[in-house]
Amino acid sequence: MLLLPVVLLAGCAAPDGPPNLRVEVLGTVTHDTSAFTEGYELADGVLYEGTGLAGSSTLRAEDPRTGRELRRVDLPADYFGEGIAVVGDKIWQLTWQQDVAMLRDRATLQQVGTASYQDEGWGLCYDGKRLVMSDGTSLLTFRDPTTFAVTGHVQVDYQGQLNELECVDGSVWANVYPTKTIIRVDPATGSVLGVADLSELGPKDDTTPDDVLNGISVAPDPGEFLVTGKRWPLVYRVRFVRADP
Repeated sequence: MLLLPVVLLAGCAAPDGPPNLRVEVLGTVTHDTSAFTEGYELADGVLYEGTGLAGSSTLRAEDPRTGRELRRVDLPADYFGEGIAVVGDKIWQLTWQQDVAMLRDRATLQQVGTASYQDEGWGLCYDGKRLVMSDGTSLLTFRDPTTFAVTGHVQVDYQGQLNELECVDGSVWANVYPTKTIIRVDPATGSVLGVADLSELGPKDDTTPDDVLNGISVAPDPGEFLVTGKRWPLVYRVRFVRADP
C-alpha cells in the first residue's frame, strides 16, 4: 500500500478544450496478472471484474480493499467477455463479437438470461435508469436495463475508441483504447467534461500491446476511484482533481 499520495500532472489543455484532471494516487492493491480486464464495477462493497480472451473469459467477485478473489465463473470457451454493469440483484455482461449479453445472478454469478445486440460489445455501465454501452467507437448507446433494447444514442465529442465505462453522479467515465487516458463525458450532450492522463500508472516493461489501461470503478470511499488495466499487477486507488486554473 502506498503511504503517501502521488500527484500526476496532465499536460496543459487548450483554452477552449475540456479541462485536464490531475490524478492523485492514494494507494494500491494487487491485481491478478492473468486478468484481461474488460469490466470493472463496485456494488455494495464487492468489486466485480469481467475479463476477456476466448477460452479464458470470466466474471469475478473480489474484495476491493485487498484484491482477494471471492468467487468466479467461466464463460463458454468460444465467448470473449467484455464490459459489465450491476443492475439491482443482476449483472449484465457483454461479449465482444458474439452479439450476446449475458444476464447473471449477482449472488452466484450464474447466467439466468441473455439478450442479443448488433455491433461489438466493449464497455457497459448503469446510471440508475438506463444502461450505457460502448462499441469501440466514440458513440454511446443507451439501453433498457431489463430488456436490453436500444433507447437512444449520443455521439461523444472526442476522437478515440471508448472502451470500459463507469457511470457515476450523472457522468460517464470512459477508458480510451489503447491509451492511458480516461475522459469524463456528459451523456446528455456528448461533451467531454474532463481528460485525465494516467501515463505514469501501470507496468512500463515486459508488456504486450494489449496490456492497456481498461478498468475504472468508484472506490469504497466517496470521491475516489479504482483504476487498473489488462494483466496489470496493481489496482490504483485515485482521486481526479481539476488541474487547469
